[in-house]
Amino acid sequence: QVQLVESGGGLVQAGDSLRLSCAASERAFSTYAFGWFRQSPGKEREFVASVRRDDGISWSAGGPYYAGSVKDRFTISRDNAKNTVHLQMNNLRPEDTATYYCVVSDVLAMMTDSVLFWGKGVLVTVSS
Repeated sequence: QVQLVESGGGLVQAGDSLRLSCAASERAFSTYAFGWFRQSPGKEREFVASVRRDDGISWSAGGPYYAGSVKDRFTISRDNAKNTVHLQMNNLRPEDTATYYCVVSDVLAMMTDSVLFWGKGVLVTVSS
């Protein structure tokens, strides 16, 4: 089992920024592609972003990938020295309000069914 520990959630105003972090083991970083999903109450779980494994090997080529709703506002990145993946969220909108989950997968172009392990999630609330 892969342990994923998210942090950085909170309450912000529209237009503000947050950075989410996901800490994992060194072994996990060498094995999986990492990503973020989000889910609001009553809505389907939604892909947000993904980044390839640290050695650049993935079943899916290219990336990082972003959902159209967050492209140009969110940036996913890896800090391999700290075994941590970040999601920098800029220009947040109320519709970004959701629980955000760090995930790992064998593929970079992640679908919900491709996710192998889920973090517990962190809440991001964006007020108007």
